[in-house]
Amino acid sequence: MFDRLKNAFKSLTNTIVNSITTTELSDDKLNEIHDELFMQLVESDVAVDVADAICNAIINYLRGLKVPRFGDKESVIRNGILDVMNRLFNDVPDVDFMSEVIRILQVKRPVVLLFLGPNGYGKTTTIAKITHQLMKKGYTAVWAAADTYRAGAIEQLEGHATKLGVRVIKHNYGSDPAAVAYDAISHAKVKGIDYVMIDTAGRMHTDINLMNELSKIQRVSKPDLSIFIADALLGNEALDIAKYYSKYVRIDGLIVTKVDAYPKGGAILTFLYELKKPIYFLGIGQGYDDLRPFNKMEFFRQLLL
Repeated sequence: MFDRLKNAFKSLTNTIVNSITTTELSDDKLNEIHDELFMQLVESDVAVDVADAICNAIINYLRGLKVPRFGDKESVIRNGILDVMNRLFNDVPDVDFMSEVIRILQVKRPVVLLFLGPNGYGKTTTIAKITHQLMKKGYTAVWAAADTYRAGAIEQLEGHATKLGVRVIKHNYGSDPAAVAYDAISHAKVKGIDYVMIDTAGRMHTDINLMNELSKIQRVSKPDLSIFIADALLGNEALDIAKYYSKYVRIDGLIVTKVDAYPKGGAILTFLYELKKPIYFLGIGQGYDDLRPFNKMEFFRQLLL
């Protein structure tokens, strides 16, 4: 996974190891390293501004760096670059999603989770995956079919719900999606259900009616977490859409889907750097267990080690 991005950092490390001695790297060599890494990062789907920031931070680390003649130079350099990455992304929190939603449940019930994102990004499947994980821990959930716009959306949700044994609260197509969310929360309160998962519409994000609709759902449901589902395969386009959404609705964190079909990996760095929001999970397949918790420190280690 993320082979293209891993190769970029491996190539960087090899270049530095082969170039560096007990003397400092020359400006010409630093410029060469910068340009080579920049191109590899951009080819790995890292946005231009983000690639530039990463390259500049690494070059600043290398400037004046001296490594002993003997010893494991590669480990020294890898650990140095890892430290650079950790500091560069230090303002992006790491959140253990399952621990967080279980913590919230200790102080209120139900916990309300709102799922946002365009059609086709994997919202419905992701809702099913998270519900499956919570149910394995003994918790209960109800789903709100608040996508009352797209034909077949409710049936798609019900298909997953039947497999998991979860109730779906629904209204007719064309009805007020905020009312569906409200009814699902009311149902959960009456029945003592732990979690409410709200599925939402995802037609063209430039549709101002959709944005107003999502904003209303958020006002009415008062979600504990609003989660944007980002499609890794769309890279920077998914970033632009997330930024547009965030003008109208609060986004607390992301789940990045279709990572199993995405060898580049650079969009992960772009999402972190540009949105400053935690990534909760990576979707790595269609099965209900195909959801991997994300930790940015561990992600950087995987790229460098």
